[in-house]
Amino acid sequence: MRILIATDAWEPQVNGVVRTLTRTVAEMRAMGHVVEVISPDQFPTLPMPTYPEIKLALGAYEPMQDRFRAFEPEAIHIATEGPVGLAARRLCLEWKLPFTTSYHTRFPEYISARFPVPTAAGYAYMRWFHKPSGRVMVATPTMREELERHGFRNLSYWSRGVDTDLFQMRPGESAAPGWPQPPELEGLPRPIFLNVGRVAVEKNIEAFVQLDLPGSKVVVGDGPSREELSVKYPGVVFTGARFGEKLAAYFAWSDVFVFPSLTDTFGLVILEAMATGAPVAAYPAPGPIDLLPGSGAGFCNEDLRQACLDCLEIDRQAVRKFAEGFSWRAAAEQFIANLEPYPEPQKTRLWKRLRRLARFRRRAAQPSPGLDLGA
Repeated sequence: MRILIATDAWEPQVNGVVRTLTRTVAEMRAMGHVVEVISPDQFPTLPMPTYPEIKLALGAYEPMQDRFRAFEPEAIHIATEGPVGLAARRLCLEWKLPFTTSYHTRFPEYISARFPVPTAAGYAYMRWFHKPSGRVMVATPTMREELERHGFRNLSYWSRGVDTDLFQMRPGESAAPGWPQPPELEGLPRPIFLNVGRVAVEKNIEAFVQLDLPGSKVVVGDGPSREELSVKYPGVVFTGARFGEKLAAYFAWSDVFVFPSLTDTFGLVILEAMATGAPVAAYPAPGPIDLLPGSGAGFCNEDLRQACLDCLEIDRQAVRKFAEGFSWRAAAEQFIANLEPYPEPQKTRLWKRLRRLARFRRRAAQPSPGLDLGA
């Protein structure tokens, strides 16, 4: 298929949504599909208020029309609810193109954590945005049930995967060579409790760093709250962002991965931690509540400290084995199955009509021969 994805989350942003989309696109291309991505870096942008690292696209609607016509997609997926997603949604409705969407972030809770906006207003917007979607893809059963309670329809599962070649166990714990211990962890009192992700208020990181735990607490990542938290909690190690093998090494050499977020819909870092053998402690929120209970790979508990301590008794080999059940190829195949391609005869007529309309508009915009525009 020719698949078009419109997203406000794309490189150089670093988060679980970007990792999910980039890996899914790579897998689909490896399967032979042709994928076009429309993202903020292709338009003028302005920084997002309170979070300047995220860029918001400006004026995406007009140039997006040309991108649609040139690519002639057979399936359209709108991944996010920002300016790029809004422009793609408007275009699909105006041109009567079917499309799917996905629900990556608990946007109403995210906004309420940053601004004095009630979650009810956020859910009203999200329902409006996703209502015309043929399928709204969600990552977990809990997220599906939660959205159904808020009046969402046409919900379908789209799970996630993990790169088990990159995220390996520490040397000596498996046949793979593993990654050397990060210098920042050398000499730290054990056990080491780790958090990885965006250091921002909606990630609820303070719930982790304020815990009374033995050993050491380490936060890997960057974001608007990093400076404030590092001053407030000088006993916590804040390393900044790490990527690739360096990031995988932090997971592998930690003893417990702590995921305090209440606003994620899945938590890709949970699988990445598990792939290195690190058990996961979390609140019973969407994502962790679907992965951890009964997995033998971690604990959910309203008492996050107790979940952290319980994880110290878990067999790291069992944690790794659980993570090996998640592959990006399976996740990409599930994504493709959720797409709703335009029926072939209608699709052909549609793009022919749009090409004729574009030619007509270009001719109408050109001055007539012999016309003296200076007269």
